[in-house]
Amino acid sequence: MARRPLPRILQRGSVSITRSREIARTAADNATDVLHPLITVTRGLRLLAGAGRQKWAATPRDRRGHVLFLVAACVLVVALIPYGPLLALISVMGAAAWRGRDRTPARTGPDEAGTARLRALYEALVPHFSVADDPGPLFSHGGDWEKVFGTSYAFDGNGRLTRLQVNYPAYFTDGDPASRARVEQVLHAKSGRGREYHFAWDEEANHLVMTVLPALPTTIAAQRFVTAPGETVLGFTDDDAVRRTVPVQDGDVTRDASPVIWRTGARSTEPHLLIAGHPGSGTTTLMRSLALQALQHGDILVVEGGGTGEYGFLTGRDGVLAVERGLAGALATLEWAAHETERRLIAANRARQAGHPEPEDIKRPLWILLDRPSALGHLAAADGRQDPQELLQVPLRHGRAAGVTVVVADQFDSLDALTETVRTHTRARAVLGPADREEVEAVLGVQPHTTPTADVPAGRGYARLGTGPVLRLQVPATPDPYDEATSEAHRQAVLDLLPGGAPAVEQAVPEKPAEPVSVHTEQLIGAPAAAEG
Repeated sequence: MARRPLPRILQRGSVSITRSREIARTAADNATDVLHPLITVTRGLRLLAGAGRQKWAATPRDRRGHVLFLVAACVLVVALIPYGPLLALISVMGAAAWRGRDRTPARTGPDEAGTARLRALYEALVPHFSVADDPGPLFSHGGDWEKVFGTSYAFDGNGRLTRLQVNYPAYFTDGDPASRARVEQVLHAKSGRGREYHFAWDEEANHLVMTVLPALPTTIAAQRFVTAPGETVLGFTDDDAVRRTVPVQDGDVTRDASPVIWRTGARSTEPHLLIAGHPGSGTTTLMRSLALQALQHGDILVVEGGGTGEYGFLTGRDGVLAVERGLAGALATLEWAAHETERRLIAANRARQAGHPEPEDIKRPLWILLDRPSALGHLAAADGRQDPQELLQVPLRHGRAAGVTVVVADQFDSLDALTETVRTHTRARAVLGPADREEVEAVLGVQPHTTPTADVPAGRGYARLGTGPVLRLQVPATPDPYDEATSEAHRQAVLDLLPGGAPAVEQAVPEKPAEPVSVHTEQLIGAPAAAEG
């Protein structure tokens, strides 16, 4: 389609507008030149007055009277001598002019290496921010990078970019995630790998701000966090990502940290959690942290599909109803949990119909922690038994009203084995360990606004609660206290959080192999039937 010419009024008026701008700019420059001495003297007087105030504030109170007497004597002498006031005025003006003179301005622009880096970055963005029929392109090969970057950039001591603002044309499809991802990948590659970058897109102003994020601290260990009942700390994030802080013990000091709070209970919109990660990424660490926090106000059931025994320190503690590693015990425990959920719903419904408050035996929260359910699913399929995930339908569908919370953790290569019910009702998500943007998006539903790095410590990842923003996450260090590789400080921190009760025996006498069904589970299975009858 042929381009329509501009209206006449715009064609004729452009010359006058340009001439007016030149006249105004020339007048401003001339006024600055004429008034430059006055500006210099005024700046010097202001600096001299400030120096005098500082000198007076630094003078001790017992000596201020002597200073005032000396100043009054000098004024009297100047007033009495011939031409004294005139000489004093000339001296003050000269000192003010000398003090307010223009210093050599500090270098604010980049050096040669920084200029070369910005020019290379500009050339790399040309294919993404330019079209062939643009009459005045911002991005063109060999163009001016200062029109795009301006002065909104910063370098670190090694000459690497730490902040950059990119002004892009309005026709760029900044609402397309694929287009954004291509630009972010170019900026990440050209600015230096091995760091985590945050990208903030301002679609109204047509500019993108890239900043280098500092590493989240890994020195926060397991401890009793200051939270209300129904609130659980998944980990800690950037200071400007959330509006709340909690005091934490970070090594030997106490400071305020920004937590990622997950709310459970009847008013929660995301009552269940799904954790995904690669082996060694810290998913079990997060499960242990959640278990220690849940024991403060509720009871827990732990089903470990991996069979590694990393939850053995919870066995026999108050509030720990069962810790199962075998298929038979897991099926029995989850079957009891389903009946318990139904019992709680029935008891709450009867209490509401009768106009009574809810019974006390259904107010205590119940947590179901299921680690590696895909492994138990394979065993169940090979043995011709029911998949343990099928027993989670009732707790997942009705757990919020019954005070039952389900937490499922599994690895990336086994997420396809999760049932549709588990994926649908676990709207709170966490991804830990090294993962690319596609893996993060597959779990969280959207891509993060940062660039994941390949080398991250255990417990580092992302979290998203429902439809909220994606937050960076660092899980508190919560290792297995019975592991020989655990430091003494972390071991004692975990043991101090355990409730009372008989701890698990580390080396028991070998007994005759039996079916791995927990004693706690056998006692609890009959409870729902007795309560419903």
